[in-house]
Amino acid sequence: MLNKWKPFSFLAKPHVCSLLSSLTFFKPSVSVARLVEEEPSLSHSPKDPVSEILSGLKKMGFRRFLAGDYFRNVVLSLDQLQVDKIINSLRVESPDFAVVFFDLMRNEYRFRHSRFSRFVVAHVLAGQRRHEELRFVVEQMLKEEGSGSAPSLCELLLNGFRDWDQKSLVWDMLAFVYSRFEMVHDALYVLAKMKDLKLRASILTYNSLLYNLRHAYIMWDVYNEIKVAGATQSKQTNSIVIDGLCSQSKLQDAVSFLRETEAKGLGPSVVSLNTIMSRYCKLGFTDVAKSFFCMMLKYGLLPDAYSYNILIHGLCIAGSMEEALEFTSDMEKHGVEPDIVTYNILMKGFDLLGQMGGAWMVIQRMLDKGLNPDVVTYLMLICGHCQNGNVKQGLKLQEEMLSRGFQLSALSYSVLLRSLCKIGQVHEALVLFYEMENHGVEPDHITYSILIHGLCKQGEVQSALLLYKETWSKSIPPNSYSSGAILLSLCKNGMVSEARMYLDSLVMNDCAHDIVLYNIMIDGYVKHGNLEEAVVLYRLITEKGITPTTVTFNSLIYGFCKRRNFTEARRLMETIRLLGLEPTAVTYTTLMNAYCKDGNLRCMLELLQEMHANGIRPTHVTYTVIIKGLCKQRKLQEAVQLLEDMRIKGLNPDQVTYNTIIQCFCKARNIKTAFKLLNEMWLNNLKPTPVTYSILINGLCVYGNLKDANKLLIYLHEQNIKLTRVGYTQIIKAHCVKGDVHCAFMFFHLMMEMGFEISIKDYTAVINRLCKRCLMTEAQQFFSIMLFHGISPDQEICEALLDAYQQCGDIISGYQMLALTVKAGLLPRR
Repeated sequence: MLNKWKPFSFLAKPHVCSLLSSLTFFKPSVSVARLVEEEPSLSHSPKDPVSEILSGLKKMGFRRFLAGDYFRNVVLSLDQLQVDKIINSLRVESPDFAVVFFDLMRNEYRFRHSRFSRFVVAHVLAGQRRHEELRFVVEQMLKEEGSGSAPSLCELLLNGFRDWDQKSLVWDMLAFVYSRFEMVHDALYVLAKMKDLKLRASILTYNSLLYNLRHAYIMWDVYNEIKVAGATQSKQTNSIVIDGLCSQSKLQDAVSFLRETEAKGLGPSVVSLNTIMSRYCKLGFTDVAKSFFCMMLKYGLLPDAYSYNILIHGLCIAGSMEEALEFTSDMEKHGVEPDIVTYNILMKGFDLLGQMGGAWMVIQRMLDKGLNPDVVTYLMLICGHCQNGNVKQGLKLQEEMLSRGFQLSALSYSVLLRSLCKIGQVHEALVLFYEMENHGVEPDHITYSILIHGLCKQGEVQSALLLYKETWSKSIPPNSYSSGAILLSLCKNGMVSEARMYLDSLVMNDCAHDIVLYNIMIDGYVKHGNLEEAVVLYRLITEKGITPTTVTFNSLIYGFCKRRNFTEARRLMETIRLLGLEPTAVTYTTLMNAYCKDGNLRCMLELLQEMHANGIRPTHVTYTVIIKGLCKQRKLQEAVQLLEDMRIKGLNPDQVTYNTIIQCFCKARNIKTAFKLLNEMWLNNLKPTPVTYSILINGLCVYGNLKDANKLLIYLHEQNIKLTRVGYTQIIKAHCVKGDVHCAFMFFHLMMEMGFEISIKDYTAVINRLCKRCLMTEAQQFFSIMLFHGISPDQEICEALLDAYQQCGDIISGYQMLALTVKAGLLPRR
């Protein structure tokens, strides 16, 4: 619908006002009554409104006629062809009138001009060198025409405007605007037509096209075209080419191009040198970047803040904070003031090193310079504190952002939420999440993924599922990360059937295209012993056309290995290759571990040779499995040699590797070598685990000296090194067997001190051993301690005490024990 016309409002533009003031048709002395008399009669419809309008404009004057009732009534009925005739006729008599009439129809009556009218006005504006208005007309046309319109527009120019003046400038502007609108193919088409017509494009058009093509190899074709066309290259041209070469990772070509332009007398620009410096810094070659900074000074070019910031950023990433600060000082000495970006870069450098003190020092410098922290500053501070585990400080900074009126983003909340979930404070994260919505910050799929993953890690699957449903209600489709977290959590908690129902719901909602989700489900089935369902699901995904991965097969191979079905496991390994995939170290290690448990050392070593032949590097887990297999065959020296081979190949044995071989030496009664391996762990900066010490204590108790076991455990207790429950129970049992009840009591007490939960089985084990040695007083003491701690006796303890009292001839204590047993609701079996 056309807007209501406002008289002469189109004259508000200065160039239009100045134009109309000089029009010969304008006669201010003519009265309004005279104007009405001269206006064409409205009593009948004109046969040719174009002729009437042109006649009225010539007879009455431009401004008067357009203000009259006749024009205002007839204008609404004009079509594109009629307007084309009016504009073309005005172009011949007075080009300025054509432009004003064109603007009036477009701006006041929202008239949609034809391509012809636009090109007519474009040629008029080109002739008057009104470049900005020419560009505006072409831009409006191309916004409506869109991509792929170049062939038809070029055909119109060729057929309708071939012999017009200033056609070269119109063609050039058309190519330029296509390029600016990133319609590259259209721009190239126009340039090709210009070449056929022997019309020269401007360097501005070429530069614009080069810029859009700087990431593509075709950039060189355009650059060669510039040279062939003889267009005068500018420093901007060279800067764009250098930027393109750098973005295409052709840094050496960029440097060579810079030297070529230098040889031609075209010195480098600050922009070109900044681009090369930036690329070298990103690759970690800060020293090379500094040489180009020196080149800048050599050519008398003044480095800007961006130049300094590039080098400062490179030095910060390299961890050279001292040199980065020196460059900042040098920057100020040369009259270039550090900006907020400079200080944010320095802060990022300190954050990467975990030196929050340095980051706050930078903040103080920034404040001293009168600069206030921006959103980026706060975000980096929040990230830095959160990475250092100081979430509390991160939350304080966010509160400060709110108090200063900054608009919070989902990013800052995501950083805080991730940190809270990482330290297990998921409920605090949920509080912050709902606070986020109260502050008008819409959570995105990343925010939800972080929370869902955090809840799943805490085992709160139901809460995670509620959040998952919330994402659907807010039209935020969950990603595979959050869906995978829920699926994995359900499987880990043994809720395999619920996990399958969840996967089926994802399939129904068309959200299960990711093989990772199926891999989780297959692995869940396998780990919980349901290999049949895993195989069924594997067949289902192949029928759906979803390509399985090596991870899929690894899970299935593990399942068949658990069933000791080595034939099927080996067949699956061949299937991996048939599908164009490669078995991984995990594939081989899984199968080797199964052979190890089966005692088949030969097949295990054959698989190791196959790994080497196929170029698959064994991991430290692979070697741990082989060491375990060698130890089971009592080939301890070969196991030790393999430990050395691991280090030679750059693989560091972990605690599990050492625990495996230490346990084997303990069983071989070679306690001395076992402790030698313990010292070796310390020498290699590998901290022994509680399991390591428990293995050694067990070895000393069973195969060595109980006194040494006592000394080791007491030393560990003094050093606050916690053992496993097995370590304590083993030494307690050993002292009970020896009849040393005092030591058994002492270590039992230490075990309770260390916070271990004492079960009925622990008491049963001790009391049974004491009863067998007829140490009834001591057994009764342990029984009393058990009752004191609220643990009710079971059938086994009561019968052990009754039997012991009977064997010792203590009939009274036996009857008392029998009464206590009946009172506890337990009846003796005999």
